Amino acid sequence: MTSFKKGGIYILSSPSGAGKTTLVKKISKNRNFSVSISHTTRLPRPNEKNGKDYFFTSKNNFKKLIKKGDFLEHAKVFNNYYGSSKKKVIENLNAGKNVIFDIDWQGTRQIRNKKLNFKLLTIYILPPSKKELINRLIKREKKNMKTVKKRMKEFKKDLSRWKEYDFIVINDDLKRCYDKIMRVIKNKNRKNLYDNQFIKNHVRNLEF
Repeated sequence: MTSFKKGGIYILSSPSGAGKTTLVKKISKNRNFSVSISHTTRLPRPNEKNGKDYFFTSKNNFKKLIKKGDFLEHAKVFNNYYGSSKKKVIENLNAGKNVIFDIDWQGTRQIRNKKLNFKLLTIYILPPSKKELINRLIKREKKNMKTVKKRMKEFKKDLSRWKEYDFIVINDDLKRCYDKIMRVIKNKNRKNLYDNQFIKNHVRNLEF
């Protein structure tokens, strides 16, 4: 990887269920990479731990943190709030750590608009098909079809944001997707990893 004194910001976004959280955790196992653990007002899923997966908090406390200016970015997603701690992120970046974000397009746009003095790379993860995405959501949500339908209702709106990102990767196979992301992060053969017309066609297929 190209060396630089300060760390870099790497953002992964995707429609719900496309696999970004799994990929973020996998990337964070690399040397000198750290996950930005978000605050959220949503309830923990099974096996999620406070301080490891998220900092779970109340809506009232979250709103207090917004007023104090404690978030680098924050957004409301599916009636819950999410936000990244400004202090912790900047400390890690200044210490030379690369920070990985698992956030949506709203948070990504906020960070980009801040024009921070750190390297920034944004990556959007697409599912291989709408059918596969639904299957992943059903599995993740323990067959709670009400939640699955709510996620899919937002899918097309989230999908339309792919053009705002530097690179787009299709998560048809976890290892292959991870390897491609790491090559992008390491600045290796980026041109060969991104076919804009192919992505456009894939997005068009996902819309129907």
